[in-house]
Amino acid sequence: MHSTSNIYWRLFSIEADKSLFCRFLLPASLIAINDVAAYFFGFFFGRTPLIKLSPKKTWEGFIGASVATVISAFVFANILGRFQWLTCPRKDLSTGWLQCDPGPLFKPEFLSFPGWIPEWFPWKGISVLPVQWHALCLGLFASIIAPFGGFFASGFKRAFKIKDFGDSIPGHGGVTDRNDCQMVMAVFAYIYHQSFVVPQSYSVEMIMDEIMRSLNLDQQQVLHLKLGQILHQRQFGLS
Repeated sequence: MHSTSNIYWRLFSIEADKSLFCRFLLPASLIAINDVAAYFFGFFFGRTPLIKLSPKKTWEGFIGASVATVISAFVFANILGRFQWLTCPRKDLSTGWLQCDPGPLFKPEFLSFPGWIPEWFPWKGISVLPVQWHALCLGLFASIIAPFGGFFASGFKRAFKIKDFGDSIPGHGGVTDRNDCQMVMAVFAYIYHQSFVVPQSYSVEMIMDEIMRSLNLDQQQVLHLKLGQILHQRQFGLS
């Protein structure tokens, strides 16, 4: 039971050495943007049903929301990436982390346009944050794959002949109805962040911090003795 709760805590929490921007705010916002855009495009342009599990969803709403979400991801990442209180990794509960070097992901790079574009428009290029390319991947997932979490929830509700999981939010159902896609997005955001965003090199400080948080005093003493034996054997072997 303890190991299971630990896995879920690591999956959905914002760890102390990660930025709020990458782990939570951007992925959650993209799901909300996709929901609003799908409703807007479906309401005004929807004609073709998308899936029988959700009769009100249309292809026009799905495609329009996908385009809007990807564009919003690219623009939104540039706006949020310029606030250090969102991009600085939190080390403790003090306010010292509000000023930091956020790293290369949040340092603007100038992207030059091809030669023929400045002839027609006054712009020679745009300033792009490297994190915006990662945001495009999150936007694609939020607009194409994450909605299937809602489709699955719709099928589940239809199987039990209920309209909503609850009534805590008037007109929108319960909390679960608002977060069915967020669950899928949370898993993807965590895996993507750990695989493609977080540096894969480990410093001594990172390893020591993990040891202090994960091992009790007896286990730390055993580790100390084992490391001493290994270092002694290596030193003896080299000599």
